[in-house]
Amino acid sequence: MVTSSESDLPTAYFIETERLAFRELNASDANERYYTWLNDPEINQYLENRYFPSTIESIRDYINSINASKANLFCAIILKEQNQHIGNIKLGPINWIHRYAEIGLLLGEKDCWGKGFATEAIKAIVNFGFKQLNLHKITAGCYETNIGSSKAFQKAGFSIEGMQKSQFFSQGKYVDGIRMGIINESQ
Repeated sequence: MVTSSESDLPTAYFIETERLAFRELNASDANERYYTWLNDPEINQYLENRYFPSTIESIRDYINSINASKANLFCAIILKEQNQHIGNIKLGPINWIHRYAEIGLLLGEKDCWGKGFATEAIKAIVNFGFKQLNLHKITAGCYETNIGSSKAFQKAGFSIEGMQKSQFFSQGKYVDGIRMGIINESQ
């Protein structure tokens, strides 16, 4: 157990890497920092929720609804060195019959961009999904113009499986969507 600097309660991390730790994202994480991430046009430019204004209350409601589902794993990404919440990663919805899931990722702290944290987080969640949840395949998608996300997933071992022509309206024009996946080769 690691003690959180944001509260006196111990925090249980269930996944750790060299630089990152992961714990369940909870409603108390919906604070001013998180609110700023979701309302910053540079951070949210590739998020579908950018079209709807976020409030701290709506963020809490979203977190609670995702956590109430048995088909999602929603985690806070913690930078261990500073014990700082820098983003979130979601595995889900999980299809327990066919054993696949989708990854969604938000790295909210701009000073953490370009340092490999996204790739490290993706690898950790994929490893957890394959080894602990016995998933067969994990998928992801991004806008073609989201070069950072595309590179992070590919560095984590994802392959491009397809392109969705003119899938998203972004910055005044339609852009393609990239679909990626990774298969659990140990099965």
